[in-house]
Amino acid sequence: MPESAAPFGRLAVVGLGLIGSSIARGARRYGLAETIVAVDRDAGVRDRVRELGLADLVTDAAEMGVAEADLVILCVPVGAVGAVAAAIAPHLKPGAVLSDVGSVKGSVVAAVLPHLPDGVAFVPGHPVAGTEYSGPDAGFSTLFSNRWCILTPPEGTDAEAVARVRGFWEGLGAIVETMTPEHHDLVLAITSHVPHLIAFNIVGTAADLEEVTQSEVIKFSAGGFRDFTRIAASDPTMWRDVFLTNKDAVLEMLGRFNEDLSALARAIRWEDGEALHALFTRTRAIRRGIVAMGQETAAPDFGRRPSED
Repeated sequence: MPESAAPFGRLAVVGLGLIGSSIARGARRYGLAETIVAVDRDAGVRDRVRELGLADLVTDAAEMGVAEADLVILCVPVGAVGAVAAAIAPHLKPGAVLSDVGSVKGSVVAAVLPHLPDGVAFVPGHPVAGTEYSGPDAGFSTLFSNRWCILTPPEGTDAEAVARVRGFWEGLGAIVETMTPEHHDLVLAITSHVPHLIAFNIVGTAADLEEVTQSEVIKFSAGGFRDFTRIAASDPTMWRDVFLTNKDAVLEMLGRFNEDLSALARAIRWEDGEALHALFTRTRAIRRGIVAMGQETAAPDFGRRPSED
């Protein structure tokens, strides 16, 4: 564990899905918190969290759960972050640090800052890691190992609070980068949001084709379509909120994508083999670069198979 990853006394995780449960597991495994509190409004989730032993205290009362916490991490859909922040803000103790894991940052900062009490720092975060699975059983302690975590502290955020959150994520094995919320949203629009949108769309299109039966879609899904279905199986509530809260950046990137797609269609129409070969060579090199950086593996399971906790 890095020297900067000094443990927090009390960690409160609000929302015990894939990311929240992985944070709880990792905090326990790597000794990043003395006491872990799990907050979730779903009774079934709370029962499962207790069965799995992911936290020292499990509750549906966010106000009670965050009281006396040194670090509170909101692991809820980005569309709900503002309401949750408003509910818990009066109960956060002076000196506490509030963070989140949303994949959109500009709207999250705008939704949280008005509710932030004096003496509480807000250090938004986005761990760029995950699988298509959800719920407390889907989490695993090594989910963030060698994955990026982007912090987007608003201007004027206490430097010590940022350092402590950085240390926490480094303690979970993440590689931490800092950038502005606006830059984050533009970058993630093309690297994550638009690819998910394309996956949702192509899987939906295949399902709607009347001349292709459902059995044929499943039968021949061992190729590229199978890989799209993995992405398209992601949590629908989370991704609905992502597109609604980052619509400007997503629409900008979609515009660029449509222009490039039109150029690709022209190359196919006019049998421009050189243009097609040049594009495919460039994209192949990008894939190899991602694998070389350790952010992906060439293994068939995409390197996302959970380790045993």
